[in-house]
Amino acid sequence: MSETSGLRQPGARSPEIIRADHLDVGYQDKVVWRDASIEVSRGEFVAVIGPNGAGKTTLFRLLLGLQRPLGGTLTVFGAPPRRGNRRIGYVPQRHTIDNETHVAADTLVRLGVSGTKWGPGFSVRAERDAAAEALEAVGAAELGPKSLGSLSGGELQRVFLAEALVGNPEMLLLDEPLSNLDLRRSRDLVEVIHGLVQSRHVTTLLVAHDINPLIQCLDKVIYIANGSVATGPPEEVLTSTSLTELYGVPVEVLHDSRNNIVIVGGEDIHGGENG
Repeated sequence: MSETSGLRQPGARSPEIIRADHLDVGYQDKVVWRDASIEVSRGEFVAVIGPNGAGKTTLFRLLLGLQRPLGGTLTVFGAPPRRGNRRIGYVPQRHTIDNETHVAADTLVRLGVSGTKWGPGFSVRAERDAAAEALEAVGAAELGPKSLGSLSGGELQRVFLAEALVGNPEMLLLDEPLSNLDLRRSRDLVEVIHGLVQSRHVTTLLVAHDINPLIQCLDKVIYIANGSVATGPPEEVLTSTSLTELYGVPVEVLHDSRNNIVIVGGEDIHGGENG
């Protein structure tokens, strides 16, 4: 099995794929959040949630080596974050795709291979095989020959996920993949992502505003709000006591008849991503 197409075999979880100690984060003179301590282990599925502008995408910039913390320490795979780390697959929040985009889906996915692999042991056939396997892994094998401009929002998200997956990363960073999807398609995509976490044992962080499509699959939540970060299992973080402490004002966590979580007070966690 080729390097570009082989599945990463599951194994025992090892701690501290991500470790942050007393991390202060911001831009120039503006501190976005401070004194955060975060640990994410291998194979964990983690939701990153919080209100607009809280610094959720900023966390991804730190992990990708695109921004440095103002204080504290941060390691990824036991070392300071660095740009272009091939062990990380990344799906950004926004892509410029419209009806006039005629690039085939499998061509886009193949770019995830050709952009990182080269040398005498690499071939066009291996590139095509890796792209086909990645599309199949996300339930999108039939989309390969179709143009990106013809795909629905849910189909595009699967293609973008395949592009991030094709290099066989050890960690996935997914920035708002559920935005603009209805509840059914959101749940379908979450099932695909959860399946990848389980089958490939790939550590996955997913930025979201609505926790409900994810809640049954998560190992951990990173909740960023009011300049602070709370992290831990969902049943510990998503409580009235925890979020009241985080926001500094009374917050109530309610459960409806379908066991969906409703957060009352603080700031609305729904809406577009601003940071």
